Amino acid sequence: MPPSNTKQWYLPGKGTGFDSLAFIDAPVPKVGENEVLVKLHAASLNFRDLAIATGLYPLPTKTPVVVGSDGAGEVVEVGSRVSRWKKGDKVVTLFSQGHQFGDVDSVATMTGLGGMLDGALRQYGVFNESGLVRAPKNLSLVEASTLSCAALTSWNALYGLKPLKPGGTVLVQGTGGVSVFGLQFAKAAGATVIATTSTNEKAAVLKKLGADHVINYKEDPNWGETAKKLTRNGVGVDHIIEIGGAGTLEQSLKAIKLEGVISIIGFVAGLEVKASLIECLNHCCIARGVYVGSRALMEDMLAAIEANDIHPVVDPRVFSFEDAREAYEYMGGMKHFGKVVIKIE
Repeated sequence: MPPSNTKQWYLPGKGTGFDSLAFIDAPVPKVGENEVLVKLHAASLNFRDLAIATGLYPLPTKTPVVVGSDGAGEVVEVGSRVSRWKKGDKVVTLFSQGHQFGDVDSVATMTGLGGMLDGALRQYGVFNESGLVRAPKNLSLVEASTLSCAALTSWNALYGLKPLKPGGTVLVQGTGGVSVFGLQFAKAAGATVIATTSTNEKAAVLKKLGADHVINYKEDPNWGETAKKLTRNGVGVDHIIEIGGAGTLEQSLKAIKLEGVISIIGFVAGLEVKASLIECLNHCCIARGVYVGSRALMEDMLAAIEANDIHPVVDPRVFSFEDAREAYEYMGGMKHFGKVVIKIE
């Protein structure tokens, strides 16, 4: 039997900062007839989590809230009408609990864990049976805890609108979770990958992960044109995973192929727009905002992870549950490579 109380990390209000994160006791939620109780073993952070805490997240949130969208654990109790799960199943949280298939809609955007609904940074959580997916058999629960947001966002960028084809070219920016997953998914599909980064040390790791070309954007501020020249016949990049936002979009537009897709995912390089989207007309390209993805898309991604034995890149520093606030600070200081994971005891 689960205990009556659960430890959890709680944000009292949007924009209240990392210092306001509270480590509290709360009652273990009761399981409804269509719900599942999960003992969470690990959770991972995304830039979104930091942005909610610091007030930079542009989409609606509802606080106070248990933080974190990404978690993995084991089913310990099921409701009377649950058919998908049984006790002992290993599961991963679905980011948008209401986004089951097809295009995202306004209702689904209001069901994001750790923003509108209580999230995964807790010992025990209750979820609707459709708000979970089966953990890949080839991954540990620490690895599986990285998949809900960054991995699915990256998969959606490459396969949600105009699927990546073998032999295509993908450009990824930096060494955060979305970009590293994009590199791994693209290489598994037989694509050429161009990566950008800020240090030679990170460039070496990107090469080890399979990047065909790495550009140091501090040494080459005009990296967009450089990336385009690296593509076959200089035609440009098929897919760009755009993490920087306003600070990098101008260069992405220089790199993109005619009819290519720029998937706008983040804004880590700023919100002040330096390039007009009218440039999409000049380049005959698509600029698309990506909001994670559906359960159906996630199941496709998990099948690919198992079939290709893809293992998420987890930062060597894995944090204890009690040190979650320190994990926020570590990621906020851009000290990480890949996914920042918190083990939940």
